[in-house]
Amino acid sequence: MQITPGLGVAIMMNNYFHDVATALLAASAFTLHAIVRVQAVRNDAASTRFFIATYDMMAKFFRFALWWIILGGIPRTIFFTSFEWNHFADKLQIPALMVKHALMFVLVVWGIIAWRRLKRKVDTLRESVQSTIPAL
Repeated sequence: MQITPGLGVAIMMNNYFHDVATALLAASAFTLHAIVRVQAVRNDAASTRFFIATYDMMAKFFRFALWWIILGGIPRTIFFTSFEWNHFADKLQIPALMVKHALMFVLVVWGIIAWRRLKRKVDTLRESVQSTIPAL
């Protein structure tokens, strides 16, 4: 398939945003991990509510990033050999490309695992906050 300049820009931007989504997924998990550590040290209702509210907002970023990784990976895979592989092969950068994709894979898997653990923590904290609210 002939890659026109317009298609090339679209592929390049998709690949760039695909990498950014991977970084966003991992960075959001790191950030929430730091917030949950503060919550664990303080261990009061205000910090627990702050963590839960922050989690709820950042979960939207996580879902957006994960869907971008999945959906953006489709065109990236389709055009991989003609757009990325050939470009890096011409410059003898195949090992760098392999390391980049291995690192991205690790970040996505770690990010998903971290988010799943955070979800369990949030569920536990939600129950503890709700149990402290007196029933009407």
